[in-house]
Amino acid sequence: MNALSTPAKIPVTVITGYLGSGKTTLLNHILTGQKERKVAVIVNEFGEVGIDGQLIEQDSDEQLIEFNNGCLCCTVRGDLVETIGRLRERAGELDAILIETTGIADPAPVASTFFVSEEVRAGTRLDSFITVVDAINLEKNLDQSVEAQEQVAFADIILINKTDLASEEQLQRIERRVRTLNPLARLHRTDHSVIGLGQILNVNAFQLEAKLQVDPAFLDDHEHEHDPAIASFVLRESRPIDMNRFMSWISQLLQEQGDAVLRTKGVFNAASFGERVVFQSVRMLTTMSRFDAWKAGEARQTEYVVIGRHLDQAMFAEGLSRCVAS
Repeated sequence: MNALSTPAKIPVTVITGYLGSGKTTLLNHILTGQKERKVAVIVNEFGEVGIDGQLIEQDSDEQLIEFNNGCLCCTVRGDLVETIGRLRERAGELDAILIETTGIADPAPVASTFFVSEEVRAGTRLDSFITVVDAINLEKNLDQSVEAQEQVAFADIILINKTDLASEEQLQRIERRVRTLNPLARLHRTDHSVIGLGQILNVNAFQLEAKLQVDPAFLDDHEHEHDPAIASFVLRESRPIDMNRFMSWISQLLQEQGDAVLRTKGVFNAASFGERVVFQSVRMLTTMSRFDAWKAGEARQTEYVVIGRHLDQAMFAEGLSRCVAS
């Protein structure tokens, strides 16, 4: 047995996938099924507000650490080394570490951290890179984004998600396209990111040799550059939002600008609701659902993150303000 598979080392699962593919849904699915194990969760988001951190279901055996306003594959990579060290000291015997990267992360520098850093390598082993892809938007994402291509090419396990929204013909076409980028990964179809945990955890699927074939410079220290046209901003509103008015506004806007607005996600202080309302969009596809109840005395606030190309923040802010409840 080689050093990478020593049982004493904490297995690390890295979840990647383009914006809106279903990474946080998968993370919650894993955590729900791992209640008997002690798990640490590291979430990295592209923007100054951690919406995903609010949506991750936690209990006393889980630790959530968020990196905002920086990408794990860029400026905060050193923070990842430090964080894993602190987790090992503070958490005692961890059973697993889960890392959810931002939707536009290049996976290679994240993985190389586990080999370049002696401290990280000593106590952890990379178990697998799981890439979640959106069956509806994958082909467009691959055409428009180098990061989407890298995430698929680098994966050990690929979940073709949102299969309930795609036809069999679409799914077969997507699988063929995925296979041209990555003929080695284990492929699974999922609906709402549901999959047997034995198929994705503690599977020892990460193989360095295969990664070096994809990217021979993978262990080199290199900078990752994102598409400079892609940016994010956050809108905040303390007044209650009329969700009917909001849905009418955002649906029309996404119809007009769906190719530019890549992803939005927000927790809403919705008028006449006792719970947080979660709204998400991936291009023109939208979902809205109730989440947990606001706590007594808690300040209620809407936080809405928008990610896209060449977006007019002032226009979005003005539109949201028109959705404030009368």
